[in-house]
Amino acid sequence: MTVLRIRDAADVEAAVRAAIADEQPLEIIGHGSKRPIGHAMATNAVLDVSALNAVTSYEPNELIITVQAGAALDEVLSLLDSSNQQFAFEPMDTAALLDARSGRGTIGGMIGAGLAGPRRIKAGGARDHLLGVHAVSGFGDSFKAGGRVVKNVTGYDLCKLLAGSWGTLAVMTEVTLKVMPKAETERTLVMRGLDDVAANRAMTAALGSPYDVSGAAHVPGTALGAAQDALASLTTVGKAVTLLRLEGIAASVAHRASALAADLASFGTAELVEGAQSAALWRDIRDVMPFAAGGALGAYPVWRIVCPPARGGAFGQALARETGGEVIYDWGGGLIWAALPPSVDAHALALRRGLAAIGGHATLLRADEGTRRAVDVFHPQAKGVAALSERVRQSFDPKSILNRGRLTRTLIS
Repeated sequence: MTVLRIRDAADVEAAVRAAIADEQPLEIIGHGSKRPIGHAMATNAVLDVSALNAVTSYEPNELIITVQAGAALDEVLSLLDSSNQQFAFEPMDTAALLDARSGRGTIGGMIGAGLAGPRRIKAGGARDHLLGVHAVSGFGDSFKAGGRVVKNVTGYDLCKLLAGSWGTLAVMTEVTLKVMPKAETERTLVMRGLDDVAANRAMTAALGSPYDVSGAAHVPGTALGAAQDALASLTTVGKAVTLLRLEGIAASVAHRASALAADLASFGTAELVEGAQSAALWRDIRDVMPFAAGGALGAYPVWRIVCPPARGGAFGQALARETGGEVIYDWGGGLIWAALPPSVDAHALALRRGLAAIGGHATLLRADEGTRRAVDVFHPQAKGVAALSERVRQSFDPKSILNRGRLTRTLIS
């Protein structure tokens, strides 16, 4: 396979134009940490943008950072941490799930995948924090969208299209993101022994309270038994845990935690976890550590399911019962991670039939290549939405040069 290593945005332009002339599709990679996600691509040439790894500008007082797309995510997070700042949407590290090298994701991959962590229910997703982008389209032309301020009305908000596009619209070369100060302190309320439906009700009550909950997750007892690292410290045989996070000024967090525990007393007594231990718990939830590669469930295909939060508990409970798999709930039940026993289609037909009834969608985030060839990794779109998506894609990349086939399964007759 040909690997094209570029030095700057001009090289990206030249590489894309050459690919168009040769009718040779390109696979776009940074460090390749997310290459196992999606369908096998119809290309034998790789455009490696990892050399675009500089922090162009960082203004802590303005809460803005501009960084090239190939910069390592862990290095950027370390830089933000030195100023006690963060990406509020908690970008997921997929390394444990995909058996990759931890921290090797890039800023471009973070935006292209658009995978946000537990704080999404409060802070929004990656797309909500993307202020501006420089990129090269499938025409081989450089363009920029957005800017360096939060309120920008210079035209169509193309940034939102690139977030979550998995590199199929353009090759990002530089992005500008807003950052946020880290909370002074955090506390997590831990409730034990709730079943999935009761936990769903407790999380819904907490998120609807005035106490500004920034994380609501539930790990059933059977899934908790496979937990690693911080979550393993909560393991009690057969008992599930429900986690509720509060962040902010110490006095405020203490008051809100006490009041929330009192309001939820009908669901059971809440234990308290603070500081670094609390932060470690939420990293485990963010990175789905009970389903990590090499663990007890490491060989199972893993689905990322988004559904109406009020229906999450009942749906997840039924899914685990019918398939023999395990589930973890985040976003108050709106995000379900499901590790399901291997099968020909990774249970895709039954899963998506059930989701159609409640208005959800599912992405097969981890599976072997054979399974990914057999099923639609990304949720099939309705006919009208699919047609609109294709028109958008063609307006960026009419010859399907960039990451061809990653989002859509190629049917072989």
